[in-house]
Amino acid sequence: MEALQKSSTWKGRRGPVLLVIMDGVGYGKYSEGDAVAEAKMEHLNALTSSAPHTRLKAHGRAVGLPSDDDMGNSEVGHNAMGCGRVFNQGAALVSQSIASGALFQGQAWKEISATTGTLHFIGLFSDGNVHSHLDHLKAMICHAKQDGVKTVRVHVLFDGRDVGETSALDYLEPFEEFLRAENTDGFDARIASGGGRMWITMDRYGADWEMVHRGWETHVHGTGRQFATARQAVETYRQEIPGIIDQDLKAFVIAENGKPIGAIEDGDSVVYFNFRGDRALEITAAFEAETFDKFDRGRRPSVSYAGMMEYDGDMHVPARYLVSPPSIDRTMGEYLAATGVRTLAISETQKYGHVTYFFNGNRTGKFDDTLETYREIKSDVVPFEQRPWMQCALITDAVIEALGSGDYDFIRLNFPNGDMVGHTGVYQAVICSMEAMDLQLGRLKKAVDEHGAVMVITADHGNSDDMFEHNKKTGAVVRKEDGTPKAKTSHSLNPVPCIVYDPEYKGDYTQTLREGLGISSLAATCIQLLGFVPPADYDLSVLS
Repeated sequence: MEALQKSSTWKGRRGPVLLVIMDGVGYGKYSEGDAVAEAKMEHLNALTSSAPHTRLKAHGRAVGLPSDDDMGNSEVGHNAMGCGRVFNQGAALVSQSIASGALFQGQAWKEISATTGTLHFIGLFSDGNVHSHLDHLKAMICHAKQDGVKTVRVHVLFDGRDVGETSALDYLEPFEEFLRAENTDGFDARIASGGGRMWITMDRYGADWEMVHRGWETHVHGTGRQFATARQAVETYRQEIPGIIDQDLKAFVIAENGKPIGAIEDGDSVVYFNFRGDRALEITAAFEAETFDKFDRGRRPSVSYAGMMEYDGDMHVPARYLVSPPSIDRTMGEYLAATGVRTLAISETQKYGHVTYFFNGNRTGKFDDTLETYREIKSDVVPFEQRPWMQCALITDAVIEALGSGDYDFIRLNFPNGDMVGHTGVYQAVICSMEAMDLQLGRLKKAVDEHGAVMVITADHGNSDDMFEHNKKTGAVVRKEDGTPKAKTSHSLNPVPCIVYDPEYKGDYTQTLREGLGISSLAATCIQLLGFVPPADYDLSVLS
C-alpha cells in the first residue's frame, strides 16, 4: 500500500479531523414523526446554520444496494464511508448469485443439499433486504426440492425493525401458502420454530449472549413453549402481551403430539440465510466453535453448517458459505495507516464493529497496531427505550480527552442513539435520545474550538427522522384504532447531513459544498481535510 500524497494547497490546522457519525439521523420527509426535527437540537441546528453543509444519499444504489427502493443500513453505510467507493453489497450479491445459478453450483450448496436428513433454514423472516430477503429463502427451498432433499424445516426470526413493527402475519400467511404448494411428491417443508429477532438468536458484538442461548434451545433442541402453528404463536403472544411488537415476540416451537417437528439432529444440514454479518457471527460460533464458553450448548448436533455469506473475511467465518462477500480493498483506514496517520475509532458496543470492522471493509483487526487505537464503551444491556441516552456522554468524554492528548490525527466515532432507539418505535424515547446526543455535539464543538480541530458531522442512514408509518400515496400518518400514529421502526430512505465545521478555516476550499453525492464521498472529504490528495478512484469529496 502506497502512502497518500500531501496536498500542495492545504494550509494545515492545529488539531485533528473528527468524523462524527450520528447513526440513524436524516432529514425527514414528513413533519409528523420526524423526531430529529421535533427534538430541541440547538447545537446541531446552530452548526448547520453557521457551517458549510450539504445532504448526502445513504440508501439504495448510493451504498451498493440493488435499487433506490432499498433502505440503507449501518453496515453498508460504514462500508461506503470507510471505503470511499460503492461496492455491490449483500442483497445484490445474493440476488445475482441466485439469478445466475452460481449459488447452487457452488461446493457449499452441494454439500448442504447432499444431506440425507433434514435441511434447516434459520434467518430473519422478512423482505426488509437489510439482513435477509424472503425471496432468497424461497429460491433455496425450491432448489433443495429439485436437488432431492425430502425434508426442510424453517426457523423464523420475526422482524419488526426493517419492516412494519407488527407485520409478521403479512409475511407468514403467504409463506405458508408457498410451502403448501411446494409440498408435493414426498417433499415436506414446514416452519419449525421462531421468535422475535431481539428476543432470540440475533445478538451482535457479544452484547447479550443469552439471546443466542434462547435461540439455540429453540431451534436446535426444540425446547420451549409449544404451539400447533406459527400463526397461533404470534396471535397468542399478542393477546398475552398487549403492545408487543414483532422484534420482541417470545420464542415458540411447533410440535405435534408433544414432540417438536424440527429439532436439529446429527446428519442434518443448517443454512443461516442472513447475508449481513454482524448478527450472524454469534449463532455461527455456537454451531461451529469446538471450544465455546458463552453458554452450555448441551447436545451439539453434528451438522453441515453454512452461512449465506462469509461473515468475517479475516477469521474466515463461517467455514462454509454460499455467496462470497464483496472484495473491498484500499480502504481509507489502510491508506491512513500507510501514511502514518494516527487514528482513534470509538463507539459503544452496539456500533463498535461499525467504526472498526465495517469501516475497514469487513476486516477484523488493525492495519497498524502502532498507529491505530480502537476503543469500545460497553453498552447497557437493557431495552434502549429505557436508556435512550445510551453511552453518548461517555463516548464524548473519551473523545474530548483524545482531542486534548495530541495523540491522534483522525478520530472517528459513532453515536448509536438515532438508530438503536429509533428501532424501538417509542417516540418519546427517540426525542430524548436526540436531545441527549445534541448535548454531546455542543461539548464536541467546544473542544474542537479549543484545539483547532475540524469536525465533519454526518450519518450512515436515516431512521429517527421517520418514526411514523405514512400512506405512500397521500403522505398521511397511518393511525391505529385508538387514533395514535402507528410507529415505524425501520430505516428511512431520507438523505443525511454532511456538516464541515472548521473554526480555523484558511480558504483552502470553497465554503459551498458539492451536492448530489453519497456518503461514500466522506472518505475523500476526510483525507482532503487531513491535508492529503484522495486516491484518484475514490468518489468525489464534498469539498471543492
